[in-house]
Amino acid sequence: MPARARAGMRIPARLPDGRWATPNVGLSPAGRIWHLRAALNVAVLACHGADQAVMVNEYNALLTTRKAELASAQAALQQEYRATRGTQWEDAFDDQMTRLYNFFAQDFAHAGFCSAARDALASIGSVPAAEISLFAAQRLPVLEAPFTDYFTAYDRWQSGALVRVAAVG
Repeated sequence: MPARARAGMRIPARLPDGRWATPNVGLSPAGRIWHLRAALNVAVLACHGADQAVMVNEYNALLTTRKAELASAQAALQQEYRATRGTQWEDAFDDQMTRLYNFFAQDFAHAGFCSAARDALASIGSVPAAEISLFAAQRLPVLEAPFTDYFTAYDRWQSGALVRVAAVG
């Protein structure tokens, strides 16, 4: 069993293309930007250690320098929810944001997630405003990889494909 796993753990379903059905699948450009911001917010709150103060400063700088892009992304994503969920859009949006924050807060992928978040925060400041959506599209899979790698390992263990070999000797 992978480290930090629990028997009977629930992991996302596999999609027909092999990806895991995470909250970050099928996002619009605005959704990618907003989900990137959420992931970095979780990282600043959850990733403790020597780099935490630097991460907090970089995240606060992100909120200040990217205020317009973030506000635009949030408004566009909320408009998507209005268009598809009607009068229930706000509940659906809030439910999805809770699911998103909970996804990135899962402890089994903490170390890899924190490392990826540190790298993203260190890089985002130099990204031109016109390329923030591309940056989000490139970085979300990196931020998600510690989780999806874990799901793959757990799935392999659960199916019997991941079997420890006894030490010889």
